[in-house]
Amino acid sequence: MNNLIKESLAKLKQKNISNPELDLRILLKYASKKNNEIFLSNLNIDNIDIVKFKSYLQKRINRQPIAKIIKNKPFWKNNFYVNNSVLDPRPETELIIEEVLNIYRDKNLKLKILDIGTGSGCIAISLAKEFKNASITAIDISKKALEVAEKNLKIHNCSNQIQLKLIDFKNINSKFDLIVSNPPYLTNDQFNNADPEVKNFEPKLALIGGDDGLKFYKEYSNTLQNLMNKKAYFVCEIGYNQRKDCEEIFKNSGLYLNNIVHDLQGIERILSFSKI
Repeated sequence: MNNLIKESLAKLKQKNISNPELDLRILLKYASKKNNEIFLSNLNIDNIDIVKFKSYLQKRINRQPIAKIIKNKPFWKNNFYVNNSVLDPRPETELIIEEVLNIYRDKNLKLKILDIGTGSGCIAISLAKEFKNASITAIDISKKALEVAEKNLKIHNCSNQIQLKLIDFKNINSKFDLIVSNPPYLTNDQFNNADPEVKNFEPKLALIGGDDGLKFYKEYSNTLQNLMNKKAYFVCEIGYNQRKDCEEIFKNSGLYLNNIVHDLQGIERILSFSKI
């Protein structure tokens, strides 16, 4: 193993970065002059743009997330452009897509879908690709987030199917067959105790759901029924240990809790409601 790799690995380990070998491989790949897969054991340094690599490495040592350095994050079946204006898509959020596919087995349906707090647009775009006849409204209150979503719509050729809007969901006056959302659900304390990757490089606006983390679920419970057609569904992500609170919040909302989906760690992560 050459010195560049040894030194780089040592620097990453010193910062307690959890997957230093994997991170190093990704950084080397994105700094490579060729598009070959990177293997640390027999790396040809001549194929690496060293200046670019050292710049990437320094960012990672400063705890910038890999996705923010390479401006790319996989989600569901595609890769998405990301920057500091949007959350990096998380694997557990893919469970929203899975739950929607469980609800609607017929992919030819002409669903009218609302994605609240679209961020990078990853949920809306993934649904657009699964349901080719769906028309999707993807909204956010962050102009910068919508600029990222716009870029992803162009990358994935979804501009005809998805309409982006800079609007608060409380000001929407259409009705939908399906509403999806991954709202901010961290408490202030959880945000303050989060890893530097989250706290310093992801938008606070997309993370904190008020003092108790439940602000948006309370707002949804008061509003969403009016935005839903008969037999419509609402599928959302929740934070750790929030299921009981959310169940209580939605008790008189006119929505019926159909399903609770656990993530790979066994945490209750997705709630699926239907209109009563």
